[in-house]
Amino acid sequence: MISLTVTAVVFGVVFLAELPDKTALAGLVLGTRYRASYVFAGVAAAFALHVALAVAAGSVLTLLPQQIVQALTGVLFLGGAAVLLLRKGEVEEEVRKPENQSFWKVSGAGFMLILVAEFGDLTQIMTANLAARYDDPLSVGLGAVLALWAVAGLGIVGGKALMKKVPLRLITQIAALVMLALGLWSLWEAVTG
Repeated sequence: MISLTVTAVVFGVVFLAELPDKTALAGLVLGTRYRASYVFAGVAAAFALHVALAVAAGSVLTLLPQQIVQALTGVLFLGGAAVLLLRKGEVEEEVRKPENQSFWKVSGAGFMLILVAEFGDLTQIMTANLAARYDDPLSVGLGAVLALWAVAGLGIVGGKALMKKVPLRLITQIAALVMLALGLWSLWEAVTG
């Protein structure tokens, strides 16, 4: 059974954390050069793989005693908030151009770019934390993958317009505050539990 509450919380946290990420910019670059649907197919497949790995890792954490899991996820959320607040603007990486515009070349380029760039990324670690925290892999996985797909879609189709209206720094600060709150809440539960 899918929990809409857990799915919505995960969606919000992952969406805000991923917006200022370099992969949103990479999606924007690919989307301006190639057919958007081809780019999205590759990017979406890579994000689905990343979420599956993160949820599996987070589910393994649920085998530990609950207080340890809460303390660990609290510390990791606080670390994620610190990373978001302290990092400087990321440099847009050069995207290699596929030799032609075929579906397999373009979607393959998008898949490989996200597969490599997102491995061990903050949102993947956050997804594992959320899977451990809620012990609801299906709801967490659904929320995370929908958030990542939404950011990818925004990046590919309308990223420039969004970034003109909402400052990237504000998005980053909101994501950091949400992660800070989740971290403090997890630590509070670990101490009082």
